[in-house]
Amino acid sequence: MMICNNLSVNECGHLMFAGIDTVTMAKKYGTPLMLMDEAKIREKCSIYRNAMQENFTPDSMPLFASKALSFKYIYKIADSENIGIDCVSAGEIYTAVKAGFPMEKAYFHGNSKTDDEIRFAMESKVGHFVCDSIEEVSVINDIAKSMGLTQKVLLRITPGIDPHTHKKISTGSVDSKFGVAIETKQAYELVEKTLALSNIELMGYHCHIGSQIFEHEPFCDAAKIMMKFIADVQKMYGYTAKELNLGGGMGVRYTEQDPEIDYAANIKKIADLLKELCSEYNLSLPKILMEPGRSIVADAGLTLYTAGYLKEITGLKNYISIDGGMTDNPRFTLYQSPYTVVLANRMNEANDYCCTVAGRCCESGDIIQEDVMMPKPKRNDIIAVLTTGAYNYAMASHYNKVPKPAVVMIKNKEDFVVIQRETIEHMIATEV
Repeated sequence: MMICNNLSVNECGHLMFAGIDTVTMAKKYGTPLMLMDEAKIREKCSIYRNAMQENFTPDSMPLFASKALSFKYIYKIADSENIGIDCVSAGEIYTAVKAGFPMEKAYFHGNSKTDDEIRFAMESKVGHFVCDSIEEVSVINDIAKSMGLTQKVLLRITPGIDPHTHKKISTGSVDSKFGVAIETKQAYELVEKTLALSNIELMGYHCHIGSQIFEHEPFCDAAKIMMKFIADVQKMYGYTAKELNLGGGMGVRYTEQDPEIDYAANIKKIADLLKELCSEYNLSLPKILMEPGRSIVADAGLTLYTAGYLKEITGLKNYISIDGGMTDNPRFTLYQSPYTVVLANRMNEANDYCCTVAGRCCESGDIIQEDVMMPKPKRNDIIAVLTTGAYNYAMASHYNKVPKPAVVMIKNKEDFVVIQRETIEHMIATEV
C-alpha cells in the first residue's frame, strides 16, 4: 500500500505523509485538501539535475513542466534548485514572473500561441520559444522585429514514435496536433524557412513522445531519430543544433502494480546512446534538455476528502461519496487513470470492503476510482487519494460552481498554505 517512501502509518492508525498526520491536516484545513511534500519535490529536481549534468554537457538541465502544477511557490523551488521551466500560457509565464523566476531559463510551448501571448512572453524576457509550425515561427519573427529583438527558438519535431501509452497522452506520432513530422519531410522545410528569418535565432529542436512511460527504450528511439535528423540537417543546410530537448514523459507509481523507475539510470542509458550517435555522425553533443513534470510532483502530493454517504446497491455495487471529485481530479473521468485510495483515519483495519469512490458532481462519470478495497467506510471518514501532485489541481475546474481546494506545503514537518482555499465569492468575482 505504501507506494512512496514519504508515506507511513502512526500508532493511531492514521496515514502519515512527509512526517505529518493527514487526519490532523484534514481537521486543521478542511477538505478537500491537497498536501505537497517539498522535500520530495526537491529530491526529484536534484535527481534530474545531477544526472543530466553528469551524463550530458555541464549546461544541460531539466525544465519543470509547469502544466503539471503551476503556482508561485513551485517556481521558487525550481529557481533555488537551479533548474529551468517550461510554460504553455501567458498565465503560467505571469505566475513565474511574479514568483521572481529568472525567465531566461523559461521555455514557452504551445501549438496555438496568440499574438498577445507572444508579445507578453517577449516583454517578460522568456529565453526560448518552442515553435510548432512555420506559420508560428513567421509570426514570432514579425513580432520580434517590431520589438527590436531577436528571439531564440527550438522547433518542435514529431519523431513518429508510439510509446503505447493512452492515446490522449501520446504526442509523438505523425498525426499528432503537436509539431512537424520528419516522415513527411515537412520538418526539413521548417528548418530551411526558419534559418532564413532575420529575427529568429534557431537553437535546436524539441520532441515529446508522450507521458507515463516506464521504459527507457522509447526515449532512446526518439534520440536516435532526432540525432539522425540533426545530422541530416547539417548536411543539407550546414546548420548544427546547439540544443536538443527530449521532452518529458517518464512514468510514476500510482499503484503497487506500477514499476519503480530509476530516473538517473534511465538518463545515463539515454546519454550513453547519444554519445555513441554523436561519434557515429561526427557531431558534438548538444546541450540536452528534458521536461519532467509528473515525475517531479506526482508522488509529492496527495488529496484528502471527507466521506459522505455510503450507497449499497444490492447485488451490484457499493458507492462512497466524497466532498470533492472531478472538479479537483478529472483524470479518471478523462482517461480512467488508476489511483491508490485509502481510509486515512483507519489504516490498520482490514481492506475487506469493495466500493467505488464517487465525486460530488451531478455527472455520472464523476468517479475517482472504481472497486477500491478498504475498510467499510462511514460518514466523516477521511479518504486519501495518493499521488495527486500532477495534473490534479492543475486541471481543476469550477464545474457545478464548486470552489477549488487549498494546497498546503509540508517542509521539515511544518505545514503552510501555498494556495488558499477558494470561496464562492472568489468564483463570481469576475462576473458582472
